[in-house]
Amino acid sequence: MKRYLGLVCKGAGMGAADAVPGVSGGTIAFITGIYEELIQTIERFGPGAVGIWKREGSAGLVDYLNLRFLLPLLAGIGLSLVSVAHLVVWLMEAQPRLLDGFFFGLVGASALVVWRRPATWRWWYLLPLAVGLVLAQALPALMPLVSQLGSPQLVLAVAGFIAISALLLPGVSGSLLLLTMGLYGTVMEGIRHFDAGLLAIFGLGCLAGLVVFSRLLSWLLRHGHDATMQLLVGFIVGSLPTLWPWQQMASYRMGADGRTIPLGYHHLTPGEYTVVTGEPSQWPVVLLLMLVGAVLVLSVDRLNSGPHTPVKDERDSVVKNKEDGSNA
Repeated sequence: MKRYLGLVCKGAGMGAADAVPGVSGGTIAFITGIYEELIQTIERFGPGAVGIWKREGSAGLVDYLNLRFLLPLLAGIGLSLVSVAHLVVWLMEAQPRLLDGFFFGLVGASALVVWRRPATWRWWYLLPLAVGLVLAQALPALMPLVSQLGSPQLVLAVAGFIAISALLLPGVSGSLLLLTMGLYGTVMEGIRHFDAGLLAIFGLGCLAGLVVFSRLLSWLLRHGHDATMQLLVGFIVGSLPTLWPWQQMASYRMGADGRTIPLGYHHLTPGEYTVVTGEPSQWPVVLLLMLVGAVLVLSVDRLNSGPHTPVKDERDSVVKNKEDGSNA
């Protein structure tokens, strides 16, 4: 029961983080030590599950799909989206600098935690690190192209595919990508008012993204674990400018729904921010919250024994043995 409650809480953290443009639920999964198990669990959803169900029944399917892990996590995400996420969205409007400060410290510390994981550092790990940094910066700029696909239904499905893929990438915010596509408000309103048609199309895109991207990430982790981790560090570090608390919009465009879509920002010092905007920088409280976020990550990392090591292969071995036995 303690594990299940813990998974619900971790899911709630992922859901709340995904409501904030610039923060990824994948980052929370990293911090709480469930990232690789989550990727490997999602990968199992496919034709192989049907064979397990036919041979082993419901009990075998539950074990194969790791539902004792996945269902509490999804319950936490769902509960968060209809409760905690509303608080986070309110804080984005009421106290954006305080919220950004907290997440800046949290995301920055998580990058440090993942970066120091390889037992042996290789100089060429700088390459995937650089690739992650470049992609994290480039992806938001490419997202407005999605709106040019034509059909609103196709745009929404592709947006779901991209947003859920971003959820699986620490440091890449699905909410931020939706914002740059001009669909963040549309999707959030659909969730709040339970627009079945919108959610069905968006959900189909999400499902396709989960199937494709989880398999890609799982393959990368199996065949180049430490290099893939450095790629993910690049994504995490690349997201930090988005969370800088003192910034001013430099350019924007208007979305189809009439909402402002930011395209670029000027990053300022606290003093410059006050001069340029006329608003208080709140820098003592912001710095304190940065520290709180960083300490929280480092404390969770200390409590989790080896949270970023690959999931052991016992489940795969058990399933393989079952399949071999049934084929004998």
